[in-house]
Amino acid sequence: MKHILIYMAMCLTTLYACSGKRTGAGKDVPADTIPMMLTVIKNCSKLYTAEYHIHKIVTHNDTRKLRGTFLQQQFDITLPLGERKIAIPMDATLKAYVDFSDFSEENIRRKGDKIEIILPDPKVELTSSRINHKEIKKQVPLLRGAFSDAEMASYEQQGRASIIASIPQTGIIDMAQKSAARILIPMIEQMGFKEENITVTFRKKFSLEDIPQILINNGIENGKE
Repeated sequence: MKHILIYMAMCLTTLYACSGKRTGAGKDVPADTIPMMLTVIKNCSKLYTAEYHIHKIVTHNDTRKLRGTFLQQQFDITLPLGERKIAIPMDATLKAYVDFSDFSEENIRRKGDKIEIILPDPKVELTSSRINHKEIKKQVPLLRGAFSDAEMASYEQQGRASIIASIPQTGIIDMAQKSAARILIPMIEQMGFKEENITVTFRKKFSLEDIPQILINNGIENGKE
């Protein structure tokens, strides 16, 4: 929220500097509003609009089996006391932002007193992921070896992959759109447009298939304990 307020203040300051005066929502909209609007919105630069905290417990269990052939009969037996279990708690932070550096007139559609702002594609950063090593729970029977470092790294990577796959279900992209709208709409109102005539949207609804294109820093881990 602090980032949002700072950017909003910066953008509004730019608006006053460019326009020289407040036109007031509801008045006649000047015909040459678009160039001014373009300048103001581009000055918002990288606008962080949403943040999401995720807590996940990655679990894994495996068993040891005895397989072979006896009297021409195959057998597959789960050994007693052969099951290992592990639960790994993970905390991650996702942040979404909209980068206006390439914002252009193609992102603005005006029809009379109605205007639509097509936001640049959002970006989602996995800004941190942390394994709380003190809270890891393990169950390893005497007949089994301990979990290796390679196995632990594999399970942790699976946890991050699961978090990334869940991004569309978190609602963070919708949050980014709504937050951007709350910032941009008052700015556009200053140029004479009524709130009910302003639409702020993305060019499409993003799905799991789009995540590789909008995700930044998908392998960060910090704050180990």
